[in-house]
Amino acid sequence: MTRNRYDLSGRVALVTGASSGIGRQLALDLAAAGARVAVAARRGDRLAALVDEIAVNGGQAVAIDMDVEAEASVVAGFARAAETFGPVDTVYANAGMNADGRALDLPVDAFDQLMRVNVRGVFLTAREGARAMVKAGSADRGSGRIILVGSIGGHKVLPGLAAYCASKAAVAMMGQSLAREWAHLGINVNTVCPGYVRTEINDDWFESDGGRKQMERFPRRRLMPEDDLLGMLLLLGSDSSRTITGGIFTIDDGQSL
Repeated sequence: MTRNRYDLSGRVALVTGASSGIGRQLALDLAAAGARVAVAARRGDRLAALVDEIAVNGGQAVAIDMDVEAEASVVAGFARAAETFGPVDTVYANAGMNADGRALDLPVDAFDQLMRVNVRGVFLTAREGARAMVKAGSADRGSGRIILVGSIGGHKVLPGLAAYCASKAAVAMMGQSLAREWAHLGINVNTVCPGYVRTEINDDWFESDGGRKQMERFPRRRLMPEDDLLGMLLLLGSDSSRTITGGIFTIDDGQSL
């Protein structure tokens, strides 16, 4: 269920990793809140279906074929969004991946790909978004919003996920560093660190014996639904977050306690 918690009318938002999970639900809510949304990912068929769903509900969206590992693809994606809706002023760097396996067994190629997506991809997305915002006059309007999607793994050890945790710790520090660097340019940068959210990626695991045992260790013994993150994500993309920058916000239903 999409919920219009904040008014994002007039904003042009770009969401990476929009073909599934948090990114898909976020795109729906952004459109419901009045934003024109560029939905970016590699799975074009899913993006087309998402654009159609947004249109049926009265929103505006465009599908952007984007591989966040590739600089040229990210640059082209922002250009495509601007051609359709005008300059992007609200960016959600949501694309990410995991690499299962203990550090002793993790192939270096898997480590490198994870870092390319989770760190390089976030940097490229944020940088190109900031360039677009500066060019459009964010320094005068104070309108730029960039939200990085991290994880509780950035500040809590998740067993067997050393590379993933390292990448998300990098994202959190990147967010604060970019916030400091771009504050005078009218761009706010914040990081949201979700806990375990029920998505199609982890459904099978949490239905297994091991997954159920892990859930039993959470203080509230449950997973969060995807849309429980959306209040904070929409706030940080809206005009109401004018004085919020450099923040790291943990939303995990107490899972990291």
